Amino acid sequence: MTTLRIKAGPYEFEARLEETAAPKTCNKFASLLPFRQKIIHVRWSGEGCWIPLGDLDLGLSYENHTSHPAPGDIILYPGGISETEILLAYGGVCFASKVGQLAGNHFLTITGGRENLLALGRLTLWQGAQDILFDRK
Repeated sequence: MTTLRIKAGPYEFEARLEETAAPKTCNKFASLLPFRQKIIHVRWSGEGCWIPLGDLDLGLSYENHTSHPAPGDIILYPGGISETEILLAYGGVCFASKVGQLAGNHFLTITGGRENLLALGRLTLWQGAQDILFDRK
């Protein structure tokens, strides 16, 4: 079991890579570590934050995919009918874009710091983009 550290805005989280359920997505993401971006609030999906990745082609297809990630689940949409992106659910989510409902690969689950998910969501909603860093623990 591989554990990652996530720093998002002023908050820190621990997350477990879902290596059994999404091995290709986990391997690809692990190859990108440390991964630094900005996280912003979602537009269509509900209570979530996302990292838009544009036309980045990671060479992935669907595995362990869902449209309804639970709070603390992190999914990766590999691109196709919408842009490539990573979404972190902090509440109720129905993953979607301007073209309609999507499904993303659930590859990370937050296991530590979950009490700060709502605060991170509210911060990105009201204060805008926050720095985010994913790294090995």
